Amino acid sequence: MIGHRGRDPLMPPKFVIMKKFLPVLFSAAILCGCQGIDLFSGSDPQQEEDNAEDVKGTLDQAGSGEGGGYTLVWADYFDGDVLDMSSWSVEVNGNGGGNNELQYYSDANVTVDDGCLVLTAKREESHGKHFTSGRLNTKGKRFFTYGKMESSILIPKTANGLWPAFWLLGNDIDSNPWPRCGEIDILEMGNSAGIRNGTQDRFFNGACHWGFYKEVSPGGWAYPNYAKSTTSSYSLQDGSFHLFTMVWDEASIKMYLDLDKYPDAAPYYEMGITETEDEWATGRYFHHDFFIVYDLAVGGNFPGIWDASGITAVGAEPVSMYIDFVKVYQKK
Repeated sequence: MIGHRGRDPLMPPKFVIMKKFLPVLFSAAILCGCQGIDLFSGSDPQQEEDNAEDVKGTLDQAGSGEGGGYTLVWADYFDGDVLDMSSWSVEVNGNGGGNNELQYYSDANVTVDDGCLVLTAKREESHGKHFTSGRLNTKGKRFFTYGKMESSILIPKTANGLWPAFWLLGNDIDSNPWPRCGEIDILEMGNSAGIRNGTQDRFFNGACHWGFYKEVSPGGWAYPNYAKSTTSSYSLQDGSFHLFTMVWDEASIKMYLDLDKYPDAAPYYEMGITETEDEWATGRYFHHDFFIVYDLAVGGNFPGIWDASGITAVGAEPVSMYIDFVKVYQKK
């Protein structure tokens, strides 16, 4: 499937916002599965941490495994006491990510605890922002072309205003600025559509962004992107870890939910990347190295909340996103 040109205001870029966009087609799919069990008994952060540890203790960290000709080439299980800085860089800034986000990203909000990478959002004043949170990436340290990439993530309650994400950017972004470098969003939650529909715990999406901005109508600027939203049949904010997998080869990008539990699941996202004839064609932008990004944004264009008073997901107590592992497999 070739990406649809243009952009919907619900799918803002991570770095740049333009005043006018063309609409992008969103479609919904239903995934089969079991109803999750809510392990959170309230807003007590210690209880949330204990619950995360209890759930993690039942995992074997196998993921979807090395089937289909794939061999594990890199993984981080976050089993040490500190972050492996040979693989990761923690971002510190309050630039809003190009999406009018409300947090200041601080290195203090990125920790490794009891075998998990932990990103924590807090309601506190810092550098003119009303919230702090965490974001990190593997730019220039761990980057890949093609393969199967997956991560086991415990997603916090996003209602309302949290925006957790697991995604990739082109490793040449410094010399080939966004969106030309390409962006692949494997997981995003907290969108305003889920808020409106009362399905935030099940509503998520995958997306790709690429190309460059050009004027497509008088005063109307756009760039190519394709996003697909999905409403899962079970909660993804149930206090359990869920596996998000991308399979990327020369022909396509596909994304899957919980392949460790449902190995025959259909992809929740699929886009072809073979076309090269058009200057906006996907085949021109997704055949080079990409690096990994995690973040826990607060507010902004994606949730449609631009004022701290509208953020109900982060109160007096901090809220955390837990990553059990990230893995990259490739074919020999």
